[in-house]
Amino acid sequence: MIGFNEIEYASHTDVGIRRSHNQDAHVVMPAADDEHWREVGHVFLVADGMGGHAVGELASKLAVDNIPHIFSKYAQEGPIAALRRAFSEANLIIHTRGLQNREFKGLGTTGTAIVLRPEGVWVGHVGDSRAYRIRGGMIEQLSFDHSLLWELARRQRKSPEELTGIQSNIISRSLGSMETVQVDVEGPHPLERGDIFLLCSDGLSGQVNDRVIGSVVAALPPKEAVQFLVHLANLQGGPDNTTVVVVRVGGEPPPGNMDGQADVVFPGSDDARPLVPRLAVLLHGLARLPWAFLLLALGILLEGTAVALAALERGGTSMFGAFMIGGLALLGGILTLMVQNIRETRKRSLLPEEERILQVYRQAACPLDAAIYERLVQSAQTLEESIKQRGWDYDAKTYQDRLKHAAQKFKQQHFRDAFREQCRAMLVLMEAVHHYRGKNEDFQPLWDKPTS
Repeated sequence: MIGFNEIEYASHTDVGIRRSHNQDAHVVMPAADDEHWREVGHVFLVADGMGGHAVGELASKLAVDNIPHIFSKYAQEGPIAALRRAFSEANLIIHTRGLQNREFKGLGTTGTAIVLRPEGVWVGHVGDSRAYRIRGGMIEQLSFDHSLLWELARRQRKSPEELTGIQSNIISRSLGSMETVQVDVEGPHPLERGDIFLLCSDGLSGQVNDRVIGSVVAALPPKEAVQFLVHLANLQGGPDNTTVVVVRVGGEPPPGNMDGQADVVFPGSDDARPLVPRLAVLLHGLARLPWAFLLLALGILLEGTAVALAALERGGTSMFGAFMIGGLALLGGILTLMVQNIRETRKRSLLPEEERILQVYRQAACPLDAAIYERLVQSAQTLEESIKQRGWDYDAKTYQDRLKHAAQKFKQQHFRDAFREQCRAMLVLMEAVHHYRGKNEDFQPLWDKPTS
């Protein structure tokens, strides 16, 4: 079992190149001791505010100030209930604040949290900030983007990359925009030594490919990884605020050299569609109708008809028939409701408590191999040329020393070590760019950007 103190974590946030204010917020709330680890766990959260800059900053701050503490307050009720209450109560707090001032129109924020506990990792999520897990040479997205693009893709059983003409930043769900909110809670994802979890705002996921994200956090310690990824997002254009939280469990991950194509998996998207006889389809459809409520509605209608006929003094067979059939319909509706309740109760009693379906929404190989090392070498050369052309100073000696060290490791075919040292060399250049660069000053993208 993983101990409460067997984690490393780091976080970093930056305003970006195009924005004047940082509307992102984040919080890390690690367990202080073993008892706290078992009862509450380590809590990490990223929020990306929406609205005018002051409005977005307020919304994200309210989220990070309230969600972890409300979760801790109700943790004894179990992670699912506590996460739902934390997000729901924070949503109401943000929504209520938005109603207090006309200038707060559009107040809202995303919120994505992970909670590490002995039984595994729980994900609480609203919006399009993301939660990833990196394990065995694969990066896996554990949160579903609550965006128009992803919602349409799920309904059409396609990947977001297959849809065109739809903006990826149109949010379908957020904290604060309405009085109530639907919260996604999933878990527990079992913990393994070497697991890495990453939370980020779309300032990162919108600019940096999943494969690169996974490779960087698998190679670098958390503190260096978050700095590298934020700098890389800015070099890719930096149009938005960028926030990254990285948590590594049980030490450095084992090497993974898997290869494969990115894949998006939505619930039910891989189900086969067997041929079914039309009669079976018809019977299945009829069985799904709300018969209890239909019978109750019919009974009420017929009883009302019988009363109306009696009031009009038009009794006889018609009134008696309506009264009898209506009574039978009401009785049938009540009995049907009772049977449905008994079935549901039995079904719930047969399920394990808090049974969850673990879902991975996107996965991609992120191998630390020769190809990604060589790509990083080319990127460093491009960036160094740009720095020299602008006449900016950088620590050339440290940069060259790390390049040599990386080249030695690569020659020995220690690709993880080579990539790590090459990243550290690149960080020297990135820090120089961050120091000198002005707002809206463009660089050529160093990596392929995501397509969704």
